[in-house]
Amino acid sequence: MALDLVIRGGTVVDGSGKARFTTDVGIANGKIVEVGRVTSVAARTIDADGLMVSPGFIDGHTHMDAQVAWDPLGTCSCWHGVTSVIMSNCGFALAPCKPEDRDWYARCLSAVEDIPTEAMAAGIDWSWETFPEYLATVERLPKAINYGMYIGHSALRMYVMGKRALSEKATEDDMTRMAGAVKEALRAGAMGFSSSRASTHVTPDDTPVASRIAEWEEIDRIIAAMAELDSGIFQIGPDIASGAAHRTFLARLREVALAYKRPIMFGVLATKQGDDPTGWAYQTKYIDDTVAAGGRMFGQGTTRSINAIFSLKSYLPFDVLPSWRKVRDLPMAEQKRRLADPEVRRELVAAEGRMKPRDNVFQGGGAATTDPRKPDYSNLFAMKGVDWDDPTIEQLAKSRGQHPVEVMIDLSLANENQVYVQPLVNESPDDVLGILKHDRTLATFSDSGAHVCQEMGSSLQTHLLSYWVRKRGAFTLEQAVKKITHDNAKAWELNDRGLVREGYRADIVLFEENGIRPSLPTVEKDLPGGARRLVQKAEGIKATLVNGAVAFENGEATGAYFGHVLKGKLAS
Repeated sequence: MALDLVIRGGTVVDGSGKARFTTDVGIANGKIVEVGRVTSVAARTIDADGLMVSPGFIDGHTHMDAQVAWDPLGTCSCWHGVTSVIMSNCGFALAPCKPEDRDWYARCLSAVEDIPTEAMAAGIDWSWETFPEYLATVERLPKAINYGMYIGHSALRMYVMGKRALSEKATEDDMTRMAGAVKEALRAGAMGFSSSRASTHVTPDDTPVASRIAEWEEIDRIIAAMAELDSGIFQIGPDIASGAAHRTFLARLREVALAYKRPIMFGVLATKQGDDPTGWAYQTKYIDDTVAAGGRMFGQGTTRSINAIFSLKSYLPFDVLPSWRKVRDLPMAEQKRRLADPEVRRELVAAEGRMKPRDNVFQGGGAATTDPRKPDYSNLFAMKGVDWDDPTIEQLAKSRGQHPVEVMIDLSLANENQVYVQPLVNESPDDVLGILKHDRTLATFSDSGAHVCQEMGSSLQTHLLSYWVRKRGAFTLEQAVKKITHDNAKAWELNDRGLVREGYRADIVLFEENGIRPSLPTVEKDLPGGARRLVQKAEGIKATLVNGAVAFENGEATGAYFGHVLKGKLAS
């Protein structure tokens, strides 16, 4: 048969976990049709000698709901070999939404996920109201990668209840309407339903988002509706404000898991913040015990710490101080001039002593950048590479005989792209490794599309392959690829993706085993309206194929937009 493309002579790591093998891969009509010695004629041949050939990477925890409207490439995920993402996590979504509430939804996304309102205003042609209409809109948009989506609880609650959603218990009629809307979404193609109980998820008025107001009875009614249709995943952001709150949350979540038997996903996180934090070992044993009792449950994990990111071009920990704000409001060239002035520096160093002291209240990445406490300089790193071996500001201050603030000023003046990393969650590499090693924890928690100037998780996949495989030897390449391909495809019931196998969709990554790695992040003003964000690309990826088309080659987009909307089984 005639082929559209053949990948010749690559080393296939097929996503199943079995040992690599050298072979050809033939592709036609967006699917893999031959794996073996391919003799058929092809319109294009890619010489993959010396390259790894793997399934496209799958990221199940993103917030690209707004970005998909203006960014056909799916950055930054696309640069790290990601071919499929699931968005609308934690209850945050742009549908369903009444026209009069659009500004509020945008402001909530900005408050919780640091997606700039000016970018949303400039970049979104908001023409939908219901979830099926939003899904149809995404289907029509040009896409270089694949997108699946949940119906989000906070959006749904606002749609059904209006402003009552932010303060009141749902009535019987409210719950009936919400359950009906979830059924409608599942039939249209929703991957499931997402919610959040996380204390860090607040509105622009610093009050709980709508999903946090909901009683558990309301969640029961919605998940029961999903169970009636035997369809949909329930994703929820956990309450880890304290160990006691976390354990109470998990106990109630188990009741949902056992009563309705829908797959449940939540973040498995280790933290030193809060009172008596619950460790990852407790959380993973809880998952195992729930599954043993008949539930269906997965953890979602990162491949490194979840960080607050600081830089001269975005946020610095001192920006809330009046004397700093006077400098930071100036154009960059004038900022640099003032920061180099010895008298100004003395004033800025003195001001740091008046910062709010650190407390034990759990703080997410957003608040850590916009309402920071006095830095713990032993846990604030000056990023020099991507291998988790950067010096702390405390170490640099001691070696230079300077105040930590002076160190940060000097580093930023020497390089305006200097990034500082403050781990908030999963601070210890050993904790991260424990989470990743667990069989029911998925390597998928990037938050890509959110916290655009506060965090940078989009490089999760290339970090796994460069740090945990190549540098630490904690996983074989085969094991690691399985974690970010087939394991995730299976969890989200993407039954034709995640393997290099005949009959599967031709989502494929060609990369250098010893060269794949994330690049250093920079702050760029490339969002609609000129809004800023962190941008992180990757090295060592030769090509990324999406549904059989070469979407990216040597890190550059080809202009091929063959991405699909990924739909749940009721729509397929």
